[in-house]
Amino acid sequence: MTAQDQVLQKTTLGVYTHVPFCASTCDFCAFYQKQPNREEIKRYLQGIQTESDLFLKNIPVDTIFWGGGTPGLLMPKDLDALGQSILKNITNRPTEWTIEMAPSTVKPEKLKVLKDLGVTRISMGVQSFNAKTLEGLGRLHSPKQVYKAWDYIQEAGFQNTNLDLIFAIPGQSITEWLTDLNEAIRLSPAHISTYCLTFEEDTKLYVKLSQGKIKRDIDQEANLYERTWEVLENNGYHQYEISNFAKPGQECQHNVHTWQMHEWIGLGPSASSQYQNKRFTNPASIEEWLKGIETGNQAYIDTETLTENTLALDSLIFGLRMNTGVNLPVLQQRFPHFNWQQLDHIIQTLTESEHCNLTQESILKLTSTGRLMADSIAKYLMEEIE
Repeated sequence: MTAQDQVLQKTTLGVYTHVPFCASTCDFCAFYQKQPNREEIKRYLQGIQTESDLFLKNIPVDTIFWGGGTPGLLMPKDLDALGQSILKNITNRPTEWTIEMAPSTVKPEKLKVLKDLGVTRISMGVQSFNAKTLEGLGRLHSPKQVYKAWDYIQEAGFQNTNLDLIFAIPGQSITEWLTDLNEAIRLSPAHISTYCLTFEEDTKLYVKLSQGKIKRDIDQEANLYERTWEVLENNGYHQYEISNFAKPGQECQHNVHTWQMHEWIGLGPSASSQYQNKRFTNPASIEEWLKGIETGNQAYIDTETLTENTLALDSLIFGLRMNTGVNLPVLQQRFPHFNWQQLDHIIQTLTESEHCNLTQESILKLTSTGRLMADSIAKYLMEEIE
């Protein structure tokens, strides 16, 4: 049995905590966030404490992930309070605990608090080492701050590290991107995430695109994807998901569990949960979220009761994003009542078009061409599967 099969058969639980505070909004960001004030941070921390008491009481947790927003924007005492609100409820120390940090927020005193809490993984949103590119993205940090933050992280003893980079930025040349990529490799983090710039509605970049001030180059995007995969593979970072690359054994377990459709509990405004056969999302408003927490009358949005068909389809879609692919016999064992026969013609279409391969062990994987079209393939699966 492969390691992936063992993960699929094991029940895992993740906790995602959304920290909505940001000093400013990056031009590409569509996540819920707002500028902080002291009183609101205090109320937020109390809200997380109450929400943790409701959902995490006496349960084991495999992974924790703090995202944002900018979790690292919190003061050391606030980071400690946030961590203690979770630790006081769960019955174990998680095997992986990640926090996202912007370079400008990385400070030795914060890293010490995180280390003492049991945080195991730092994910730093570098995006680029080029000052001009950072300015184009609306990022507040400078390349100098990236290197200073990286030194602090190394000195604090964090070995499980990730650097986030963005490519296909308007005005960015292939040479500039490869320079960014190779600089990240030179720093030698355990993990590198590379994201093709997306133009989400309600972002500054989307407005510029719709006004014709900037343009997308789809052909160059595909070229950049392939060059990125080649460079990282040649430097010891294996691709395990379309946008994620790791040294051996350093894959982000929280995300792997999520892509494999295990359970997670989301804490904080706009955080989503998949728990006890339901999906539900907290309001994308700190005021509405706090009101629900403080009155004991939480108003979820996008509430959905999960069926076996929904989970099986999502396991296919997100499982295909991973290079290990989807082990169909294991998935059939997990979801026995799903109509697996309807997949036959879909698999035939995908393999004949050379977007997928089906191994002798019935593992369905995207080809390199298929990985470039993952979103289109996901849409096709949703349209074809009842």
